[in-house]
Amino acid sequence: MDPLTTIITTPALLITAITVGYLLTCAIWPFKRCRKCRGAGRHRSPVMRAYRTCGHCRGDGYRLRIGRHVWNALTRNGRARRANRKNRKDL
Repeated sequence: MDPLTTIITTPALLITAITVGYLLTCAIWPFKRCRKCRGAGRHRSPVMRAYRTCGHCRGDGYRLRIGRHVWNALTRNGRARRANRKNRKDL
């Protein structure tokens, strides 16, 4: 095997494996723990040290992963495009 081919294909395979792994993660576990409250759904306020509901996750403790957010947006776009195409055929 040519060394240049090895140098080119190894990073490409590595990037592909990481991408496929992240897509599987987004499909299986679409939510992750909120970084602000660490999954508790609340955090301490800076004044008086009282607990407040986390504004990032709205008290759930979980947030949608970025990859899953993109996947949902692409799915919505595809559905809207297909519906628009179907409505145009009816005219």
